[in-house]
Amino acid sequence: MTSSGTNPEEPAAAGRAGAWDMLLPAASAPARARGRALQAALREAVRAGRLAPGTRLPSSRELAADLGVSRGLVTEAYEQLTAEGYLRSDRGAGTWVGGAVRAADPLVRDLAPRSPGARTDFLPGTPDLSLFPRAAWSAAQRGVLAELPHHTLGYPDPRGLPRLRSALAELLTRRRGVVADPERVMVVSGVAQATTLLGFVLHARGVRAVGVEDPGSPDHGALYASAGLGVVPLPLDDEGLDSGALRASGVRAVVTTPSHQFPSGIAYSARRRAELLDWARSVDGLVVEDDYDGDFRYDRAPVGALQGLDPEHVAYTGSVSKSLAPGLRLGWLLVPASFAEEVVERKRTMDLGNPVIDQALLARFVERGDYDRQLRRCGRAYRERRDTLVTALAEHLPGTEVSGIAAGLHVIATLPDRYGPPQRFLASAAGAGVAVRPLSDYTRTPAGDDVVRLVLGYAHVSPARIREGIRLLATATRPG
Repeated sequence: MTSSGTNPEEPAAAGRAGAWDMLLPAASAPARARGRALQAALREAVRAGRLAPGTRLPSSRELAADLGVSRGLVTEAYEQLTAEGYLRSDRGAGTWVGGAVRAADPLVRDLAPRSPGARTDFLPGTPDLSLFPRAAWSAAQRGVLAELPHHTLGYPDPRGLPRLRSALAELLTRRRGVVADPERVMVVSGVAQATTLLGFVLHARGVRAVGVEDPGSPDHGALYASAGLGVVPLPLDDEGLDSGALRASGVRAVVTTPSHQFPSGIAYSARRRAELLDWARSVDGLVVEDDYDGDFRYDRAPVGALQGLDPEHVAYTGSVSKSLAPGLRLGWLLVPASFAEEVVERKRTMDLGNPVIDQALLARFVERGDYDRQLRRCGRAYRERRDTLVTALAEHLPGTEVSGIAAGLHVIATLPDRYGPPQRFLASAAGAGVAVRPLSDYTRTPAGDDVVRLVLGYAHVSPARIREGIRLLATATRPG
């Protein structure tokens, strides 16, 4: 084919062959589908840039003869694509590729978070995805597809399937000590959506700032910001959130991780829990409880959720991200009665509810005891890995202090002064291919010292890799 500016008497025989090659499958399609196939092939050639803007197409007679199809079929294709803007036609001057189309980007990018390609990755927050119960999940899926009534495949209750809400209410009451009325349980796409939903409702009520733990999860600030809310960092001590700072801040909503504070690893004391609830009652405020890993406690039974003490001032949220897989995007939100109607309406307008089959699958998984078995399996694996990590730190980085309760998927490791300053330590670790994250990444208040404090995730690392990774870290960062 020729482009504009070339001799129109030269149909560019060399270029024609390539163009016809891409149209030949359409020309050989079944007769009834041949016209649509030809239109689709021409449209895709323009989109992909194989037919550049300004390229003159052969006459309908020439193209029909070369492809072995009727002239009317080609004429119809030209007319249709001209109407859509892909082609332009000048009376007496032929048909050309239009200039309105831009070639599509042929690359399909994957923006999912990935580990940095280190030899050993101790970054926190990731479970062991190889523990996902594929066989049990597959069996549950087959069972659900066989028994799910047709009518349930319509738009669901935005709160979630009644079956799943009932199953979650029983599970959370039994395992986490919450007050869980199925009517106030909402199925969400993880803690992130629960946080955003609450943020939108708070904003609609006139709230403009939310208190957050410092140190704490950086995601909380970003999620509330997406709802138009600012965040006020609130300091912690060894018992939990500083209640004096909370009262002085003037906020009326605060997000907390009381069962296993992230990232410090402490559990709020009974006194500090009581003070937090006293504050909420005194200002008619809201405590958002992010129970991100409350099922994983290794030295004793898990402490019950804060929500069980005052369900009218605590919104409770959690998910299967640490117990099954974050890619499932399934979680739950329990809201005080005074928030329920507004949160449900916001959920309705946000996404019309979560996928029905996934909800039914999780409900069956919980009802049949598979979820409890998965929690026990993960708990055994993660406890072993935590013990391995603590032992390896003591052996290869003597003097390292591991703080926080024996729970969750990470530890805080404070190294002796001789390993500072942090910048040098982190550079040496990266050079050795060991990915670690400093505690300073999670705090809004600089520590102001040269002590190396690390947040080490271990759940996704095998015991052998943990031992090898800590050995590499020690060798690369050896003082002097």
